[in-house]
Amino acid sequence: MPLTPLDIHNKEFTRGFRGYDEDEVNEFLDQVIKDYELVIRENKELTEKVTQLTERLGHFTNIEETLNKSILVAQETAEEVRGNATKESKLIIKEAEKNADRIINEALSKSRRISMDTEELKKQAKVFRTRLRMLVQAQLEMLGTDDWEDLFESEIGEELELVDNES
Repeated sequence: MPLTPLDIHNKEFTRGFRGYDEDEVNEFLDQVIKDYELVIRENKELTEKVTQLTERLGHFTNIEETLNKSILVAQETAEEVRGNATKESKLIIKEAEKNADRIINEALSKSRRISMDTEELKKQAKVFRTRLRMLVQAQLEMLGTDDWEDLFESEIGEELELVDNES
């Protein structure tokens, strides 16, 4: 067990025939007591400071661990968000491609239908034109026949007879 200032103060030496000067020894012991008390006080203060710093260090170590964990969680979350965004973007692209394919197929289908309808209308127009030509030619042939002259003469003659009969 270490000496205390009180132990030094209370220490008594046996007296010999020719011993040391008692006043000088007491003065020296008083100086040792003061210095020893100072060392003990400084030691106590340093011990308290070490305790405080150790506690602070523990606190900062906890903060560091918490920050490291938070950083890891943030990194994992960022990776997860990035992964989800990548998956979502791929899904959006696939859906857009499907929609584009569907739109293109519908457009091609409509184009084919319109082309077929156009061809059908062309055929109908040709048939109509042919029929119209035949009708016009038939009418022209009819106009070119002598039957019209006979018809005009017979009608005019009949009209004159009717007019005469009425008067």
